[in-house]
Order: sequence, then structure tokens, then C-alpha cells
Amino acid sequence: MERAVRDAGDAALRVVFGTTLDPRVNNRVLAFADAVRRAKRPGVLSVISGYTSVLIEYDPDVLLRDVLDDWLRWLPVEEAARAGRLVEVPVSYGGDLGPDLDDVARRVGSCPEEVVRLHAAPTYRVYATGFAPGFPFAAPLPARLELPRRDSPRERVPPGSVAIAGRQTGIYPLATPGGWHLLGRTPVPLFRPEAPDPVWLRPGDQIRFVPIDRAHYDRLRAEAAGGSHGA
Repeated sequence: MERAVRDAGDAALRVVFGTTLDPRVNNRVLAFADAVRRAKRPGVLSVISGYTSVLIEYDPDVLLRDVLDDWLRWLPVEEAARAGRLVEVPVSYGGDLGPDLDDVARRVGSCPEEVVRLHAAPTYRVYATGFAPGFPFAAPLPARLELPRRDSPRERVPPGSVAIAGRQTGIYPLATPGGWHLLGRTPVPLFRPEAPDPVWLRPGDQIRFVPIDRAHYDRLRAEAAGGSHGA
């Protein structure tokens, strides 16, 4: 497994496995991150996986930079494909739940119904999570829907908002600022801090968006208010 180790500040190293959006590269990233976590090396503070790299933060008073560098370069890793789940995510598109749907349709030269069809057609891979707890960065988005982020980010994006930007689609787990285009909303909570397993979607999972109407959304939201992850 080819890997390059690079400095990322004065107490972190980044291990890079590639530069392109590729599930094979991402599988190597996730396998390597799992191996580092399992090793429980003294001085390693956190292990954060991304699309093509893994960030390792460490305590320089416990673990010397060059010692960690050498260890990361030669750490044995089982490269078997990561067995992610296939998860269906119900989404009510448009209206007040997807305020950018009509604008996205206009900008890509299509109609809202076609944007929904295109967005819901693929099976997406969750390449990474971050930004907010449980936010899935999923890809690849159909080329016809690729747009840059909004010129003016919103100060507050409601939880469950399903959005697109660039080649990615994602779901906001919490009410946060955000600059992606909002197509709809899922009633299923992505992050329950009180639950034994607080995060619903994880790197390596596959997700499919299932269009539902507003009445179905309201029913599922009411059910989820007192339940667990899932639809």
C-alpha cells in the first residue's frame, strides 16, 4: 500500500494515499485508520480519516515526530474492502424543506422533478464524516447537478437538510451555518448524542435517497422523535 507521510502542523502528521475521488483509495484510508486505532500507540491522540488521507494528532512530549513517521510508514494494514452498510434515506424534496430546489433546477437547465430524479438515482458512498457530528460527505453527485457552493451561506440550516455542492451531497445533522444548496430534508435524525451509537452514517456506508411526500415526511418525523436511527 503506497502512502506518503506529511507534516500537518507542529503536532500532527497526514498520511496520504491518493489525490482522486476513488473508492479503492478510500478503502485504504479507512483500513489504515482502523489499524492505527487498534494499535493504541501511546502518544497518539486522535485519528481522523478523510477522502484520501488520514490525519494523526499526537503528543510530542510522549511520541517523537520521527518515530511516529517511521511507524506510520511501515505499519502493517489489512487491505480487505470495508463492508459498509446500504442505508436508505427518505427525503421530502422542495417546498420549505428544500428551498434551493427550484434555483438548482434553473441553474442546471432542468426542472425540479428531473433534479430530484437525478439526485435520488445513484448509490452514494460516504467517504468521510465531519464538519458537524455525523455529517456525511457522500459522492459522486451526477455531473449535471454539480454546482459551486452558494455565494451567501445561510446562518442556520435546519437539521436533516439534504444538500449538494461540487461533486458531493450531504445531510446536515444539526442546525448549523451552511453554504450548500438545500434540495430537501430527511426526517431521520443523523446524530443522537444520548444514544449508545450516536452517529447514524459512517465512512464506507452506501446511501440511497428515497423521495417521499410531505405527509410521509411528517409521519416519519413524528415516529423518529421518540425512536432510534432508521426509517
